Amino acid sequence: MTWSTDDIPDLDGRRAVITGVTGGLGFHTALELGRRGAALTVTARNPRKADDTVGRLRRELPEVDVEVLALDLADLADVRRATQELTARHDRIDVLVNNAGIMVPPYTTTTDGFELQIGTNHLGHFAWTAGLWPTLRASGARVVSVASLAHSAARDIDLASLTVAGSPRRYRRWQSYGESKLANLVFALELDRRVKAAGLDVVSVAAHPGLSSTNLQKTGVGMGSPFAGSAFAQVSKIVSQSAAHGAWPLERAATDPTLTGGEYVGPASLGGTRGRPVPVGMTRAARDEHLGATLWTASEAAVAVDFSV
Repeated sequence: MTWSTDDIPDLDGRRAVITGVTGGLGFHTALELGRRGAALTVTARNPRKADDTVGRLRRELPEVDVEVLALDLADLADVRRATQELTARHDRIDVLVNNAGIMVPPYTTTTDGFELQIGTNHLGHFAWTAGLWPTLRASGARVVSVASLAHSAARDIDLASLTVAGSPRRYRRWQSYGESKLANLVFALELDRRVKAAGLDVVSVAAHPGLSSTNLQKTGVGMGSPFAGSAFAQVSKIVSQSAAHGAWPLERAATDPTLTGGEYVGPASLGGTRGRPVPVGMTRAARDEHLGATLWTASEAAVAVDFSV
């Protein structure tokens, strides 16, 4: 059976929290979950862009219950503030979609001194999920980690990049991006192992959008050169599917009750670059249980949080 957004069940009475809604994937995921009745908490770094996004959501769905939470995943103090604010507002989170990310910027660091891509894409979301964990656990939530086809280019994760000292290797932006996306996938599978071992109702799944035209290419690449970012985005528009279609795997991962944990959802066609969302394969590194355990331990040390499932 081919999945479509018509298969999203009624979400009335449920709360979905989605990071990074000012880009295409986050916006369309919020739109479809809101269309099915979910109350939405959406996060963004930029208040003006967040207001624009909420305005778009309300124009499409006048009755939508949506709130904005400021969140900078590249600042662990801000992550702690945001988790405290969110859990003070709500005692239930039914769906968490960890979507926000940065893509192939020039070398720079987070507020806490980590390389920006691993620090934002993985460590920020690790600390964010850990801070929300008591509420997620009590809610029997579904946690969706957004990875990428780029994970397959990384054979391992340089755990030195999860320290302030950083990796001694030369910075290669695509290599670091691939490792950060591999980390998202490894985290999703390790969380699945731990919740199942603990007998919890939480479901951890992962998804990737294939090749989708979003703002990520322009803002990431454009950090080094606005011209390069715009050029990359224009090429992406030609070869990619729309952001609305790219969000399908995220939406299925967030709502399909037949996915019970540990699955990876992506487009079905053209080597996983486009098409309807289906469970897809992943690399041996992504499934490596030793890597999952060591990444978890290194991440706890990096963000100074005991993430005990």
